Amino acid sequence: MKSLVVYYSRTGNAKFVAETIASELGSDIEEIVDLKKRAGKLGWMSAGRDSMQEKETKIAPTKIVPTGYDLIVIGTPIWAWRPTPAIRTYIVNNDFSGKKVALFFTIGSDLKQAVEKTKALIPNAVVVSDIVLTNPLENEEETKKKIVEWCNSLKTA
Repeated sequence: MKSLVVYYSRTGNAKFVAETIASELGSDIEEIVDLKKRAGKLGWMSAGRDSMQEKETKIAPTKIVPTGYDLIVIGTPIWAWRPTPAIRTYIVNNDFSGKKVALFFTIGSDLKQAVEKTKALIPNAVVVSDIVLTNPLENEEETKKKIVEWCNSLKTA
């Protein structure tokens, strides 16, 4: 099974998870780069506002086209109970019709509606699984165990 891990990470949590998943599955990996400044307190505030308003953002051109993959794993932090604008933009600009998609989310607080809001963005895909990891960098070993278990389930999805 040919797989691709696509992710956005502001603080490094989603990057850690994405790299662990890609290693476990033997996947190609692509980081989505938000061209809007999201660093610092003002960046954090605008990030939450943009996410709350379900805005898209400008992202750097991607190098990998997802159509050639059997499984696409998409990862995002949760901002204001929603996927990040960068991941929203990536999803909206790609066709996942008939593709197997797995989702991962990193959070530091409440999950609320983020999973369902993200799934709603890809109605023609077959979402085979999702996982939510709270503060993954706080306990890397425990996070890795959860990821390995989840990846094993993806191999038979």
